[in-house]
Amino acid sequence: MKSVATLILLIVTPVSASAIDIFACEPEWGSLATELAGDKANVTVATTAFQDPHRLQAKPSLIAAIRRANMVICTGADLEIGWLPLLLRRAGNSSIQAGNPGHFMAADYVRKLEVPKIIDRSQGDIHPQGNPHVHLDPRNIRRIGIALGDRLREIDPANAAYYDSRLADFQSRWNESIDVWEQNSADLAGIRLASNHRSFSYFAAWLDLNIVATLEPKPGIPASGAQLATLLEQLSSNPPAAVIRTPYANERPSKWLSTQLKIPEVKLPYTIGGADNVSDLFALFEESIAILRELAQ
Repeated sequence: MKSVATLILLIVTPVSASAIDIFACEPEWGSLATELAGDKANVTVATTAFQDPHRLQAKPSLIAAIRRANMVICTGADLEIGWLPLLLRRAGNSSIQAGNPGHFMAADYVRKLEVPKIIDRSQGDIHPQGNPHVHLDPRNIRRIGIALGDRLREIDPANAAYYDSRLADFQSRWNESIDVWEQNSADLAGIRLASNHRSFSYFAAWLDLNIVATLEPKPGIPASGAQLATLLEQLSSNPPAAVIRTPYANERPSKWLSTQLKIPEVKLPYTIGGADNVSDLFALFEESIAILRELAQ
């Protein structure tokens, strides 16, 4: 797995003195902000595809970036609970605090999967609001895009017509792409997969993939050797087509199980930058589907 020794702040739009400053917690929201705001925003992305968005150090460079932001776009649903609240406290920036227009949590605008009935931390890094990895269903991106367009107009009303135009263009291209992706992936329905973490639940729900096993016994808790051995015994009689993982996940459990079952171990992009050719949201879904189609052949 590719490692990232230091935090990288990714500037995804050219710097403009007159533009609003947007702080995006994850690459997917930086990409969506760029689609909708264009050259009216300077977008700083706090994480990369090779960093676990659950865990991040609140470094001075991040504090400086969020302090000058007019808007913060994050996933929410407690995905960034370990670091975003600290950044917000240290920012000294009232416009981006919860309840203000500059505070935008994408997961607030979609229906969450895997909402727990019982909140018990003994069950691992459980998310009370449900699975936060909402961006891997493109229908969620469509809903979030509409809400984000509304928020951009509220924050920067002088450029409302510009944001309306960008949103309309994005939604048109996005809807066309969803139709193509669904046609191209119809034969993937029912494909059996094992996953390292519950990162791909929304992707699986959209394409009707069948994730038959999760390597982590509980969310955020690495599988022990004994647990992997039990999983191997359970899957040996009917192995899945592959073991999938994110770019930031520890590759060793996935590789061990794939070797034992004699099936591929596959790194899906998960977000922008997760593969060399995944530079925006469109490429994210195109590449993910292409990888799975190759498995199914």
